[in-house]
Amino acid sequence: MLKPTGSLYLHCDPTASHYLKLLLDGVFGGDRFRSEVIWKRTSAHNSAKRWGPIHDVVLFYSKSNDFIWNRTFTEYDASYLRRYYRFEDEEGRRYRLSDLTASGARNGESGQSWNGFDPTSHGRHWAIPGMIKEIFPDAPDNLKTLGWLNLLNDQGMVEMTGLGAGWPHFRRYLDKMEGQSPQDIIDDIPPLSQRHAERLGYPTQKPLALLERIIAASSNPGDVVLDPFCGCGTAVHAAQKLGRQWLGIDVTHLAISLIEKRMKDAFPAATFTVEGRPQDLAAALDLAARDKYQFQWWAVSLVDALPFGGKKKGADGGVDGIIYFKPDGKRTEKAIVSVKGGQNVSVTMIRDLHSAMERDRAPFGVFICTIKPTGPMEKEAAAVGVWENEYTGRKHPRLQILTLAELFKGKRPDIPWVDASVLKSIKREDTSQQGKLL
Repeated sequence: MLKPTGSLYLHCDPTASHYLKLLLDGVFGGDRFRSEVIWKRTSAHNSAKRWGPIHDVVLFYSKSNDFIWNRTFTEYDASYLRRYYRFEDEEGRRYRLSDLTASGARNGESGQSWNGFDPTSHGRHWAIPGMIKEIFPDAPDNLKTLGWLNLLNDQGMVEMTGLGAGWPHFRRYLDKMEGQSPQDIIDDIPPLSQRHAERLGYPTQKPLALLERIIAASSNPGDVVLDPFCGCGTAVHAAQKLGRQWLGIDVTHLAISLIEKRMKDAFPAATFTVEGRPQDLAAALDLAARDKYQFQWWAVSLVDALPFGGKKKGADGGVDGIIYFKPDGKRTEKAIVSVKGGQNVSVTMIRDLHSAMERDRAPFGVFICTIKPTGPMEKEAAAVGVWENEYTGRKHPRLQILTLAELFKGKRPDIPWVDASVLKSIKREDTSQQGKLL
């Protein structure tokens, strides 16, 4: 599916990167390997019997030799500027010195004397930095080595340093530099911590800046970015922000629900489709029969609840999700969500939910089921009583039963001031493109 101009980036850790590189060599060919990018994901890690593991690996392959590559730039580190850009000219412009020669004698202009300096006598030759052509884009195409040296000299960008006649150096002015070119060691993008606003609580979430750098380097606006293991959607978020089309695939409904909310928060005007999610009762029942955990994660997302225990499977103490709400707009309370996907529901399940509410001191409980509740179930739920909001005077049933049919029609739990902020909203971005979510 990858276009000839396309690239593949595979993120892993050092325990598997060497195996995966062999596999990718087999798929693409060893000559299509471009880079092993090291991302420093943490500053330090104490380890008793080995070097501290502080990095992950990103393997970069291209489909062909005609692959897209855009030079991107980052700001120079302050310590780098202090170390290298330590000179100033008479106008106060900062610059660093770069050697205009390289090792080895050459014939032709690159070996000739210029401005009293003979590179051949030093076993060297003239080496014009490639970036100079970017600084002087209007220079004649036929300009050769000595012509470039004359141009630089006329612009006051050659400095002779050292003893005697001096050694020729190129003045690399800071104000003419676009920034640091991308390197294969990334140490300026920290991992996400609790203090980062973009953190969604997903265990393998990567920083948005990391994916932006990769996508900007290997694609152009309008190109398609595919993330087949999209997790919490960082890659598709970066693609949308940079004006790319995108497709994201994940096996869990938990991830899809998280990405859908993320994209709506960050790009309110964006349009995308979600494929493979139940759109009617029959599809929901089919999902419940195939995978009860996927069904539970999908069902709790319908009522703006957080899945209890994240992606963990196993005993949940009668709690499948939690809805947080603020009765006074400030203090946070919670409602417990219980999901039953089978065809057999009973009053015992309502009692179990009530017990979980009392145990967790939850004012509300929400019971989601696939079929209409029985009379005893409704009676048991009503017996739990009502909760009165002292600030509005409204009364709300404490234990509420909702069927899938009602949810598909738009009915939602009667709970005041549902606090969607606990779902870790992503800040709104300025761009609005179109995409597709699978």
